[in-house]
Amino acid sequence: MTTVIQRSAPEYPARLGTTPQPPPVLFVRGAVPLPAADLVVAIVGARAASSHGMEVAGRLAGELAQAGAVVVSGGALGIDSAAHRGAIDGGGATVAVLAGGLDAPYPARNLPLFDEIVERSGALVAPEPPGTRPLPRLFVARNAVIAGLCDAVVVVEAEATSGSLHTARAALRFGRLLAAVPGTPGCEALLVQGAAVVESAADLMAARAGRPRQPNARLPEPGSREAQVLAVLDGKSPSTGAIVAARSGLGLREATRALAGLELEGLALAVPGQAYLRSPLAERLRAGAG
Repeated sequence: MTTVIQRSAPEYPARLGTTPQPPPVLFVRGAVPLPAADLVVAIVGARAASSHGMEVAGRLAGELAQAGAVVVSGGALGIDSAAHRGAIDGGGATVAVLAGGLDAPYPARNLPLFDEIVERSGALVAPEPPGTRPLPRLFVARNAVIAGLCDAVVVVEAEATSGSLHTARAALRFGRLLAAVPGTPGCEALLVQGAAVVESAADLMAARAGRPRQPNARLPEPGSREAQVLAVLDGKSPSTGAIVAARSGLGLREATRALAGLELEGLALAVPGQAYLRSPLAERLRAGAG
């Protein structure tokens, strides 16, 4: 049975209602457990996930479920499925947000999982009416709904062009806590940009308390080429290699090599125009050193 929840209804998820332009209607199968939850966490990531990524997603979801959190994901294969399964096995409720209509949930391979989600006091949620095919553009909108329903978003595995990064960007727009599991290009990029490191429920709770776990990085040795270059980089105004060389007093080749090393360490961000910024991670390390 499908329930239709209007934006004006008291049952409409309050977290989602605070976002810009929330869906005017939600189509729901099951009982949405979000209003009573003190903590709602999205766990998302690659469809073609590694066995390690699946294990991390399932374990994290299980730990969060045991702590009383509701786990939200997108119902897809890979990390999403592992998150839903981990929450169920942990004795908690989980919500799958779908890109198409509830009458033909995608992917069909997950129909048994979708049924179990509903049977275990969770819900399937769709911002589109029955009969809607899961077209590519709807997945981006679906990802924004996932972020809007939650207090925090954890990306477990992601390539540099992963759709999960749409969820991450929505989390930042909505002011949600953003975290990532180290080890894949998309997640490493999020960590460089300031996402908290999360590999366990304890990590997430610490991040919520204002004590986020940081990547294992350190400032370059004083007096090194990297330290000279980092000192002249700005966190808001990009600098090309030539500008960095001129400001640091290094040759262009030395400055370029130092920039490459800083980028690998997550201390510099490459931006369009062959330019660089000092990363948020470097800003935090410098503040801590001071």
